[in-house]
Amino acid sequence: MSMPIPPADTFRNGLQLLLDKNVPAWVELWAEDGQMEFPFAPTGWPTHLAGKEAIAAYMRNYPDHIDLEDIPDLVIHETSDPATIVVELRATGRMVKTDSPYDMTYIAVVTVHNGCFTSYRDYWNPLAVSTAGTDFRTN
Repeated sequence: MSMPIPPADTFRNGLQLLLDKNVPAWVELWAEDGQMEFPFAPTGWPTHLAGKEAIAAYMRNYPDHIDLEDIPDLVIHETSDPATIVVELRATGRMVKTDSPYDMTYIAVVTVHNGCFTSYRDYWNPLAVSTAGTDFRTN
């Protein structure tokens, strides 16, 4: 019998896949009915993605817009629910269209069941997307 994958390990694996620009493999870490939320999304941006297919569509062109290079700061907090973690991270890289620096701090509340993301609430700074070249909602 195999041991369940800890949520923190699933999260770290997902970060490495994003650093590797392997969005299809990152999407495979999602449960079919996974939910992704962006509580601080600016007007016109999605606030909720329901299901693996919607998450895949949203992330499909991510590497064409953000060249994620490093996660220099990562802290993962366990919660009273063993399936849920709270993550603090900083991601750095560059914006592909403008070649300007990308430096974003996030807090995420992530739930993982059977090695798959089931819920991911992503709290990020909406002011950062006011810069030219940061809008990756469309191709």
